[in-house]
Amino acid sequence: MFLSVFDLYKIGIGPSSSHTMGPMTAAARFLDELQGGDWPRPANARVSRLAVSLHGSLAFTGVGHGTDRAVILGLAGFIPTTVDPDQTDTVLERIAIEKRVHPAGHGEGYRFDPKADLILDKKVPLPGHANGMAFNAFDADDRLLLRRICYSIGGGFVVSEEELQRLKSTSGSASGPRVPYPFRNAAEMLAMAKRSGLSIAEMKRTNEEIHLSRGELDDGLDRVWGAMQGCIERGLSKEGIMPGGLKVKRRARQLHDRLQEEWRQNRPNPLLANDWLSIYAMAVNEENAAGGRVVTAPTNGAAGVVPAVMRYWLHFYPEADQNDIRTFLLTSAAVGGIIKHNASISGAEVGCQGEVGSASAMAAAGLAAVMGGTPEQIENAAEIALEHHLGMTCDPVGGLVQVPCIERNALGAVKAVTAASLAIKGDGTHFVPLDAAIETMRQTGLDMNERYKETSQGGLAVNVVEC
Repeated sequence: MFLSVFDLYKIGIGPSSSHTMGPMTAAARFLDELQGGDWPRPANARVSRLAVSLHGSLAFTGVGHGTDRAVILGLAGFIPTTVDPDQTDTVLERIAIEKRVHPAGHGEGYRFDPKADLILDKKVPLPGHANGMAFNAFDADDRLLLRRICYSIGGGFVVSEEELQRLKSTSGSASGPRVPYPFRNAAEMLAMAKRSGLSIAEMKRTNEEIHLSRGELDDGLDRVWGAMQGCIERGLSKEGIMPGGLKVKRRARQLHDRLQEEWRQNRPNPLLANDWLSIYAMAVNEENAAGGRVVTAPTNGAAGVVPAVMRYWLHFYPEADQNDIRTFLLTSAAVGGIIKHNASISGAEVGCQGEVGSASAMAAAGLAAVMGGTPEQIENAAEIALEHHLGMTCDPVGGLVQVPCIERNALGAVKAVTAASLAIKGDGTHFVPLDAAIETMRQTGLDMNERYKETSQGGLAVNVVEC
């Protein structure tokens, strides 16, 4: 089983990997098929109008998560990795006025009225996944020419109906390209590490270098960390009210300024490490909530945990270097790949345990690795972090990735550091295997009521009065 580090760590925009990045990517894929796909096009038929329907969680929390905006931008030819967050409002305003999208390479473009042609269908879920979308293309007489259903399955991953069925049929079996260390679960990862004498990061690097040169891999890892760093810095520099209507204030800058003052005055603070962790995580997720540039880690909703722990490591361990950053990312991606392969990283599928829980496990594994942990200690760190997120629901107030999401990232980072510290102080032996925690998360997600899976129909979403 192979999932690249760059599949888990994607550079994109907020506020949600499954509700923003995925739908934007899906729309772009639909455009590609319209232009060059091998689909049964009637003679002399030309696409004139586009329409989209959003289903399940995308319908219930799509507006709060920016799904409507993302789909429109995708149909206009934009993709998450290169779209400029500062220009999106201008583009959307123009489309609303013209009632037309003009993707590059598509001639005069297509008719598309956001108010009429983008439907949030809360009544009819699509069968494959909670995050379903249907894209439709019509001719000038409104005859349907092409219809495609796809699903945003978490972390920015998008699959068609056929691809989803193949994923389900190969679940638990070997999949993906052949690599030297194709571990499908944590038990296989530990066994391969023992046989080879390699660390988890070294095995992951060897797998990645089947497809990339060492320089390309390192450059890519450095770009990911650069984007994470940039997100932290932007989050620490901004103030004001986050968009969406809840009137939630950004707090990271004010808290950061206060903490820096304590640092300068050398005031005793027994919570210093926790404070820095929380502020870094909140900075990322405030920026994500505002629709800024962010890295899935493994999702946007959980994007603050891994960067916060990495920045914490650099803050308190001045001897850390760029190789530590690469080791951290490779190790955490190995654990994240196992979780995604055997359970889910989608809040709409298994709740927030799949987002912040997975991120905390990944961050704990990465930190344990750079602290010199053995593969067994690293696996233990990931298990501790994941175990103590089991059952966590996804219940965003107002359908926005703000409350409780921003603070959950802060607490996920704190748990990750605690888990790594506990694991490093042991010898790697422990009672609950990581694989058992992952399977428990999967089963818990199946049992969880749909109201607690990113629909904003339960939990804090219905028990907090919106201001």
